Amino acid sequence: MPPTHFMLLWHMHQPYYKDLAADFYTMPWVRLHALKDYYGMVAMLREFPSVHVTFNLVPSLITQIRDYAADTAREEAYSVAFKPAERLTLEERQAVLHYGFQINHRLLNRYPRFRELYDKARPAELRTTMARYFTVQDILDLQVLSQVAWFDEIYLNQDPEISRLAQRGRGFTEEDKALLRAKELEILNRVLEEYRSAEARGQIEISTSPFYHPILPLLCDSQVAAESHPGMRLPGRIFRHPEDARDQLRAAVELHTQVFGRRPRGLWPSEGSLSEEVLRIAAEEGFEWTACDEGVLGRSLGVGFSRRGDGSVAGARELYRPYRFSAGDRAISIFFRDHEIADLIGFVYSRMRPEAAAVDLYTRLVAAGRSVGEHPAVVSVILDGENAWEFYPGNGREFLRNFYALLEDSSSLRAVTASEALRAVPAGVLTHLVPGSWINANFDVWIGHEEDHRAWELLTEAREFFGQRAGDPNLAPADVEKARHELWVAEGSDWCWWYGPEHSTDNDERFDLLYRQHLSNIYHLLGASPPDILALPIKRPRFAARHVPPSAALSPVIDGQVTTYFEWLGAGFYSPDHRSGTLHGAAPYIDTLYYGEADGVLYLRVDLGDHFLKLHPEFEVRFNLRCGERAVRLHAEVLREPSGTRLGSVRLWEGEEVRPVSSPLLRIAAGKVLELALSKVLLSTHARGSLTERTELQLSLWARELPVEIVPPEGWLTLLEPEVMY
Repeated sequence: MPPTHFMLLWHMHQPYYKDLAADFYTMPWVRLHALKDYYGMVAMLREFPSVHVTFNLVPSLITQIRDYAADTAREEAYSVAFKPAERLTLEERQAVLHYGFQINHRLLNRYPRFRELYDKARPAELRTTMARYFTVQDILDLQVLSQVAWFDEIYLNQDPEISRLAQRGRGFTEEDKALLRAKELEILNRVLEEYRSAEARGQIEISTSPFYHPILPLLCDSQVAAESHPGMRLPGRIFRHPEDARDQLRAAVELHTQVFGRRPRGLWPSEGSLSEEVLRIAAEEGFEWTACDEGVLGRSLGVGFSRRGDGSVAGARELYRPYRFSAGDRAISIFFRDHEIADLIGFVYSRMRPEAAAVDLYTRLVAAGRSVGEHPAVVSVILDGENAWEFYPGNGREFLRNFYALLEDSSSLRAVTASEALRAVPAGVLTHLVPGSWINANFDVWIGHEEDHRAWELLTEAREFFGQRAGDPNLAPADVEKARHELWVAEGSDWCWWYGPEHSTDNDERFDLLYRQHLSNIYHLLGASPPDILALPIKRPRFAARHVPPSAALSPVIDGQVTTYFEWLGAGFYSPDHRSGTLHGAAPYIDTLYYGEADGVLYLRVDLGDHFLKLHPEFEVRFNLRCGERAVRLHAEVLREPSGTRLGSVRLWEGEEVRPVSSPLLRIAAGKVLELALSKVLLSTHARGSLTERTELQLSLWARELPVEIVPPEGWLTLLEPEVMY
C-alpha cells in the first residue's frame, strides 16, 4: 500500500487593526501573536527537516508585522506597556490593567505573581478603580509579565535573558522592561525571515489570501448566499463587485512576490469560501491551487463523509484527493480539508496529554489514508495556526513536537506541501461546485443576521460612493488610494464574524467602532462628510438610559456656561447607559442632554465627559432634528484652546443644501457645556413656527470626521409632543 500524503496547512491571520487615516492600531493581537505563534510555528520545523508544511500568510497580516518590525506601529497597549511606570497617568494605569489581563488564564497562571496581580484587580468591572491602588512595583511587574506570557517557548527556553526574566517572576525594573522591548523587536524582525528561510530550503510552501481577507463569493455577488442556504433572508441591497475580488487577489500576489521573492502558487480563500465565479477569477489570475471544506465537496458531489469506529472514513476515495475545475481555457486544483481532524486539533486535543493527543492524531491520519485502499491519497488538514495554542499546555509545542516526531519516523505518512501533493496524487474532475465556506458549508455567519445586513448595507453605500467620487480629478491620488484600501479593509470577513449571535468577545464594541471608522474614512478621504448613521453602533446591546421629560418652560442664558442651577430647572434630560457605550467600561463621552422649550424656541444643552474633552481638543457635535416631514441638521465645531473652549464653524443643512441662518433664529455657545437655542420656525412648515407634529432629535459626536458616539443609540429621542403646554 502506498504511503498516505499528508497536506497540513496552517492559516495565519488576524483582522486588520490599523485605522489608516489615524495611523493607529486599536488592538494589540498581531504583535502579541507574532511573539507567541508566527515565529515559533515555523522556527520549530528546523528540528524536523523531513516534515513539509504549507503556511498561509494573509497579506494584511504581513503588512502589520512589517509595521511592528520597523518600530513604526502606534498602539495604545504597546505604549502603556513600556512607558515608565512612575510616569503613567491614572488613565494609563487603567489601560495597563485592561490590556494586561486580556489573556488566556492558562498563560496567566504560569506566573504566580501574574495571578496575584489578577486577583488583586478582580472583579473585572472594578479594575478601573483598582488601578489607583496598584503600587509602582505592581504596575511594573504587570507590564513585564503581560508581555513575557506571550513569548514563544523557543525564547522562553533558549534565550538566556528572557529565561532569566521568566524565572525571576517578580520585582522587575525599568531596565528589564527596556530589554523586553528590544527582544520583542528582535522576534518581530525574525518572523518573515524565518518563513523565507524555510521556503528556501524546501521545507514549507507559502500561500496567500485576498489582501484584507474578504469573503470572495460575497464580494462577487452577495446573492450567492441564498444558493448555499436557500430561503435565507439577505440584505436589502445587493453587493456585486467581482472587480474588487480580483483587485484584492492581485494586490496579494504583488505583496507576496515582493516579500518572499516568488509568486504564490496557492490561494487559501478567506474562511475557505469558494464559488464557481471565484474559481474562474483565481484561475485567470494564475493560481494553481486553492482549498475548501469537505462539507462543500459533499454538497457538490451529493455524497456524505462519515467516520467509522476503526477510524476509517466512508467516502474516503472522493475526499482524499485533489480536484481539477476547468474555467474556460484555465484550470485550478482544489483540496478539500478533513473537517473532523481539523476540529480535533483546534478544540479537543488541548484537553488531552500532549503525547496521547499526538498519537491519536497520527493514528487517525493513518486510518484515513488506508480507507482509500491501493489508490494514492492526500489527507488535507487546514486550520488556524495561532488561536488554539494558548489553550494547550506549553502553548501546544509539546503536542506539536510529539506529532512531528511521529511524522519524521513514519513509513505510512509523508508530510508534503500542497504543490508536492499535486505532483504525487492524481486529481479528480469537478464540474460543479456549490458555493460555501468552511463554516457549515454556507455564508450564514457573515450575512445571515440583521446586524450583518446592516453592515453589508453600509458597505454597499460606501462602495457606491467610492465609485462615484474616486475619479474626481480634484482629489489627491494618495487620498484616493488610501480610501481604496479603507474600502478593501471594510470588505474583510472579520467584521461580520463578530456581528450576529454566533460569536462574541470583550472587544465586540471596539470591532464595531473600528469597522464604522473604516467606512467613515472612505468618505473623509474623498472630501465628504460621512453620513450620520455611521455614528450608530451596529452591535446592539441592551440600553437602560435615564430619560425624564420636561416639566416646565425654560429661559436659559445661551453662553456655554451653567450660569445658575435654576436656568435649566424643569428641563427634560436624557443620560445614556454608559455600560453600553462605544467602548464597554470606558468613561462617558456624552454625559447628559438637557432639553425644553418656551415661546417657540427649542433649547438644548449637551454636557460632555471630561475624558472625551481631554482626548479631543477639536470635535463636532451634530444635531439631527425632525418634525414630521421637515428635517434639518446642525453641525457645530468646537475648538479647545489654552484660553478656553470656543465655537468654530456652524452649518445648518436641509437635505444636501447648506442654509444661511440669521442670529435671532439660532443662538449657540460652547464653553463648559454646549448650549443651543433654535427657533421652531426652522423646523415647522408653518410660517409662524407652530408645531403640529412631534419634534425628535438624534445627537452625534464626531472627532476627526469620524463617529464617536450617538444618542440615543436605539433611534430617535422625542423632545416635544405638539399638545405639551407648560
